[in-house]
Amino acid sequence: MPTNDYIRWFSDIRLGDVALVGGKNASLGQLYSTLSKEGVLVPNGFALTADAYRDALAAADAWERLHRLLDKLDKRRVDLLAKQAAAARKLVYYATGRDELRHQTIRAYRKLEADYGANVAVAVRSSATAEDLPSASFAGQHDSFLNVRGADALFEACRRCFASIFTDRAISYRIDNGFDHFKVGLSVGVMKMVRADRAASGVMFTLDTESGFRDVVFVTGVYGLGENIVQGTVDPDEFYVHKPTFRAGHRAVLSRSLGGKQLRMVYARGGGTTNLTVPKAQR
Repeated sequence: MPTNDYIRWFSDIRLGDVALVGGKNASLGQLYSTLSKEGVLVPNGFALTADAYRDALAAADAWERLHRLLDKLDKRRVDLLAKQAAAARKLVYYATGRDELRHQTIRAYRKLEADYGANVAVAVRSSATAEDLPSASFAGQHDSFLNVRGADALFEACRRCFASIFTDRAISYRIDNGFDHFKVGLSVGVMKMVRADRAASGVMFTLDTESGFRDVVFVTGVYGLGENIVQGTVDPDEFYVHKPTFRAGHRAVLSRSLGGKQLRMVYARGGGTTNLTVPKAQR
């Protein structure tokens, strides 16, 4: 029986591949393929497909047990939600420890090492097939891991990402928004890290997140890695840029707001990250 190929490199991924690699990875692939041709330096990476998740659960006969845990779950019973979610994550974690998936993941990581150097640091991020859709975001529902180094640590982070499809938050969010737990798949993105911990990073939205107004770009920024923005840990600097004015070549910043930027997320020794307090003079 032929072995499935669970690896898709960013160069082979486009926006239309959401069902295969999830919303986040589909967007990353589109950015890599489009912007690299324009001379913009986009870090390379690859995705473990949602088929890897589904096939692993099927091989472990985990679907029926997951149905028993989740089919009639009342999310208002917080204690039961936490218990059932933890059991579901454990099932997925053990199911995704398959040797073939491990071999494919490590082989892809070796290719990244060939391009960027031995023991290259990567970001490992969850990407759900129902993510970044017009009707749902799933932002912050699943786990991500930064500054992951080495093949063994990478595969461990991938398994934990797969398992995070059943975090308490993700289960509750799917129930609230009418998503079937078993029709949503999870892909994992692996991408070379950028040393933003030495400078600054941010998140840019192509519209006003409050009103939906599409003629502005909303830019947020903090010191260090951008995960503190995603998790809402710090108050970032904020800028609104008017698109038509920018295209006309005029000064286009409509407003700017100075945030507290209380913490700077940096690489931790031995892998992972840590937060440092930002001196008040730098805030």
